[in-house]
Amino acid sequence: MSAYDDLMAFQRDTEALSQVAGRLGWDQETMMPAGAAEQRGEEMAAMEHVLHARRTDPRLGDWLTAMDDATLDPVGQANLRHIRRSYDRSRKVPAKLAAELARTTSVAQGVWARARAAEDFAAFAPTLEKVVTLRQQEAAALAEGGDLYDALLDDYEPGASAQTLETMFGALRPRLVALRERILHAPHQPVPLIGDFPEPGQLALSQELALAFGYDLAHGRIDKAVHPFSSGSGLDVRITTRTNLSDPFNCFYSTIHEVGHAGYEQNIDRAYLLTPLGQGVSMGVHESQSRSYENQIGRCRAFTGFLFQRMQAIFGPLSIADPDAFYASVNRVHPGFIRTEADEVQYNLHILMRFDLERALISGNLAVRDLPGAWNERFEADFGVKVDKPSNGCLQDVHWSLGLFGYFPTYTLGNVYAGCLMKALREALPDLDESLARGDTRPATRWLRDNLQRNGGLYPPRDTIRRACGFEPDEGPLLDYLEAKFSAIYQL
Repeated sequence: MSAYDDLMAFQRDTEALSQVAGRLGWDQETMMPAGAAEQRGEEMAAMEHVLHARRTDPRLGDWLTAMDDATLDPVGQANLRHIRRSYDRSRKVPAKLAAELARTTSVAQGVWARARAAEDFAAFAPTLEKVVTLRQQEAAALAEGGDLYDALLDDYEPGASAQTLETMFGALRPRLVALRERILHAPHQPVPLIGDFPEPGQLALSQELALAFGYDLAHGRIDKAVHPFSSGSGLDVRITTRTNLSDPFNCFYSTIHEVGHAGYEQNIDRAYLLTPLGQGVSMGVHESQSRSYENQIGRCRAFTGFLFQRMQAIFGPLSIADPDAFYASVNRVHPGFIRTEADEVQYNLHILMRFDLERALISGNLAVRDLPGAWNERFEADFGVKVDKPSNGCLQDVHWSLGLFGYFPTYTLGNVYAGCLMKALREALPDLDESLARGDTRPATRWLRDNLQRNGGLYPPRDTIRRACGFEPDEGPLLDYLEAKFSAIYQL
């Protein structure tokens, strides 16, 4: 066998073990008994120890040195790019630190959940301090004197930097704030949907929507979780959703969002299965898929007309009897504390706040004990509302308990990418609304599959978007889309 064949055979087992580790995380969120958290932490640490050993195995260095990239085709060159990057990064992080991070974040998730339920940040603070310290140590090892936050961001969006994101976010903020102010002071205000929507009906329609957006249940499943997520790649891609008796949109759009993630993973070329190319290339690109499915497709006027009909069929007459009013209600802009429940206009303002706060935590400019005060002060300044309790403030998101520092900005980056993709998609499919009005998303999801999803990790993140759109991505298309859509809804 050639060095490349040996390398890829070794890598296949590493990828398979990584999928097993991911399944442990899925189980922890959906099925695991509450009392098993401590043992699961040890199991996750053991898996991370094995994976870290494989990712730093000296044979990887020998194989990589023995190969001439120029002799490989583009797929082979892309595989080497990913493996070399992983090898270089993994060697910088001590095995003991990697295992301790896995153990601590597994246990921290349960500590966070209990503190959130009890509205007690002080109960979570010592654990969060440990997570932050460990991630600072990891960042220092990776950065080798460079920016700590950039070193962590690179885990989720290779090639991005805090400085470039800060520039992009700085361009987003003024127009988003101006649009929000015009909307909140507009004479015309859509009314909310009210009523009780039983869980069985929500879950039945949720599955119908998942199938409508192309989710393959032969290679996936839908479960409930406190915080919806997607897990896995290739032939086993699972999603979760949640229900709220008085807010069915929470269920439906959480499901569509996670199907966007899952659809990306399920539509990657099967030839890349259990290779570095067999999963989404970055979290920003991943979010572009979930946001495209959820917002630009799922919340457009044509598709909400279909959803209106299906909700009437399942739940009976609604408090809103008109499809246009229903569309406006789905897209209603309203004050709120919770990021995951935020409308399209305000969502990115939630992310920009988290981006600034977590950079301050990692740099050491913000102590964990001061996080609630900093959060509350920034939230009131940005949204004009005082935070009333920790679960509506800095305890609302699971990310920091999991050590996912650098993850939050990829949500807004994904929205920016989605704006670019939908501009290109709409130009390619001028009659798209005719199919969406029937609940048929196939023209849109096929376009995304053929132009982006099938490539998996073949191209770098920004190049993946550029190839799909035909132009360099920037924030302009997203802002233009939001201003046009919400100006029409609010009669601005």
